[in-house]
Amino acid sequence: MKLAIGNDHVAVEMKKEIKAYLEQKGMEVIDVGTDSTDRFHYPISGYKVGKLVASGEVDGGVLICGTGVGISLAANKVKGIRACVCSEPYSARLSKQHNNSNIIAFGARVIGIETAKMIVDEWLAAKYEGGRHQIRIDMISEIENTGSLAAAKEK
Repeated sequence: MKLAIGNDHVAVEMKKEIKAYLEQKGMEVIDVGTDSTDRFHYPISGYKVGKLVASGEVDGGVLICGTGVGISLAANKVKGIRACVCSEPYSARLSKQHNNSNIIAFGARVIGIETAKMIVDEWLAAKYEGGRHQIRIDMISEIENTGSLAAAKEK
């Protein structure tokens, strides 16, 4: 499996630990984040990971900033990306099973490294269930592609 990882200046140490953890598991990791604690704008990493995932160059992505929120918002602006912020493993698993998330994000100021590893493990092990969930994924894609949602129109 090939993953992209990105971060901002707040998450340098956690990014390094998660990258090493993934590599120990035999994964190839493309690092597009920063290794400096000098101010770094998280939308850059969010965008870069999003583009790598959307293009199919990697199988998924991991994003880390202070909370995971800003960097995931940036990634979600890339067409085809479904980045989910998770602070515990259960949501990470369900984000893949129900929402077919292709990027997981978390916050270096919110969780510790062991929780981050559990989140990554659950997300990687989960499989998209399809079925009833595909209807909702299609609706998300409709919003992304058209700027509207037919099912939401009032009659």
